[in-house]
Amino acid sequence: MDDGAPTEAVSLEMLRIAAESGTTDIVATPHSNGEYEYRPDLIAERMARLAELTGGVPRIHRGCDLHLSFDNITEALENPSKYSINGKRYVLVECSDLHISGSMSKVLDRLLGIDLVPIVTHPERNPILQKEPQRVERWVDAGCLVQVTALSILGGFGKRAHQSAHAFLKKGLVHVVASDAHDPEHRHPRLDAAFEAVAAEYGAETAILLFRDNPLRIIEGRFVSSERTVSMPPKRWWQFWVTGVEG
Repeated sequence: MDDGAPTEAVSLEMLRIAAESGTTDIVATPHSNGEYEYRPDLIAERMARLAELTGGVPRIHRGCDLHLSFDNITEALENPSKYSINGKRYVLVECSDLHISGSMSKVLDRLLGIDLVPIVTHPERNPILQKEPQRVERWVDAGCLVQVTALSILGGFGKRAHQSAHAFLKKGLVHVVASDAHDPEHRHPRLDAAFEAVAAEYGAETAILLFRDNPLRIIEGRFVSSERTVSMPPKRWWQFWVTGVEG
């Protein structure tokens, strides 16, 4: 429907890869911006078609990658369920790579004021937020959530995105890890390698929270805390050994 899968066949291949690598639920997030029109009826029709062809594995949920233009903000405030995930209380918002207005915090506050919780998507890939991560910190402290891309954690979007993703993780500023899949190969839908990397670096509890528990709460419209939770990395076997010798 936009810059993702160009055909039904490609969509089916992506869903197959996602299911085989352990994904049970996936949110389809076509854009709403100056280039692509967001059409809920057509999205619902194509989601139903894919569900029929796959037998509902993985389960597909409706979402939107919402660019915060004046028209989109106005529409979201007037009709919150249009863009939100499954028509509930969470909406994915994407910042421009070229300019982020000084009024961005006020816009996010207005969405929060109607109980529409913004999930800021892939800030680790945004050149402005890479340089000004304190903006992300302020948004999280205000009640927003943050989603980073699995490939960023693995280095697939370059050194800057990789460093930023891990900086956000270390500060407890990440609430969801997603594939942001666009194709079966280069921007694929696999999450298993990123899950293993997060579990190894930040602990299994953190990985389960970011890949399973928080996403489940979001698609069901349940509360997800934006409070920062900085996880300690798991101890390696040699750390236990050294501790025992020193004791």
